[in-house]
Amino acid sequence: MSIVDHEKAKKYNKWVVVLSIVIPIAVAALFGVNLRSLGFDVEPLTILPPVYATINGFTAVLLIGAVMAIKNKNVVLHENLMTTAIYCSVVFLVLYVAYHMTSDSTKFGGEGVIAYVYYFILFTHIVLSVIIIPFVLITYVRAITNDIERHKKIAKITFPMWLYVAITGVIVYIMISPYYV
Repeated sequence: MSIVDHEKAKKYNKWVVVLSIVIPIAVAALFGVNLRSLGFDVEPLTILPPVYATINGFTAVLLIGAVMAIKNKNVVLHENLMTTAIYCSVVFLVLYVAYHMTSDSTKFGGEGVIAYVYYFILFTHIVLSVIIIPFVLITYVRAITNDIERHKKIAKITFPMWLYVAITGVIVYIMISPYYV
């Protein structure tokens, strides 16, 4: 039987709340800042969309590998894969914001049914990418504080949401990539 570190969890849970609020607000604020339009002499970071789409794809593979590892009772591999997935998500976020701070937004050029499909995927991707933040953080905190039973319960919700966000990030990139300038 494992002993849950409640004091550690209490401290981390404060960070979960702060980060769950600050990250989406900071991303939204920075997303609206275009350094070029503000007069800064910066080159658009046009290479970043395929890079961060690849990171999203890699994150999806890591998440699937982590689930397979824990089902095979390989806790250490599971922990390493999940930690790497979190780091990948942080790198993705930094690159995503950097791109949007140096480049104009790309408009989707598809028409008809494909436009509806694209915007549905994009909308659900964006909404879930905000919702997933506290889920990932809570799931992680429950793991590192040894609250394994509660970790398992929330991980069953976190995993499919996070996997959806990672996969749809790649799909959004593939669908919009023909329209990049």
